[in-house]
Amino acid sequence: MRAPDELILRTARTRVRMYREADADRVYDTLRRWEVSRWLGDDPKVMVDRDEAVRRIAGWRSITEQDPRHGVWAIELRDSGLVVGTLLLVPAPDPEQEYGGAVEVGWHLHPDSWGHGYAREAGAAGLGKGFADGLQEIYAFTHVTNTPSQRVCGAIGMSPVGITTDQWYRGDMALFRSTADEHRAGTDPVAPGRG
Repeated sequence: MRAPDELILRTARTRVRMYREADADRVYDTLRRWEVSRWLGDDPKVMVDRDEAVRRIAGWRSITEQDPRHGVWAIELRDSGLVVGTLLLVPAPDPEQEYGGAVEVGWHLHPDSWGHGYAREAGAAGLGKGFADGLQEIYAFTHVTNTPSQRVCGAIGMSPVGITTDQWYRGDMALFRSTADEHRAGTDPVAPGRG
């Protein structure tokens, strides 16, 4: 079993680590905001209280404890320790679909941390971790109107695949993909740091 604050990976400016219960205030402050939560999942809702953040963190930690290749992790600035957001690398919701066993990379950040390139940096590192752990392809799903996340997908070397409807999530989603071969060839523009 992993320690709850174990480092998952490191980038030039961030540490990506397991969430801790002490992060609950920041998680709540992030996910209580509609401008963040509106992009998350099939039935977006704002978080209603800190207790919900504590429960969510426990669930996120259990993902990595069960399988260290996957998780929902804190993105923490190396210089200040501020948790700016979340990086996820998890199985897609419905592995019985066309892309069976698909793994998705994703991110969401507190609005005070938007526009600094942290999603790009952490997202590229998440791809690097997934490929280092043996994945051959990784997907990203964004709501069709979430152009900021779509720009991040492009910036980290993911290619647009098209629009899916009700395949993994309800409604139309813009689908992006990166492969291990593309990553090894250096087409991902941000190289992640490990360890």
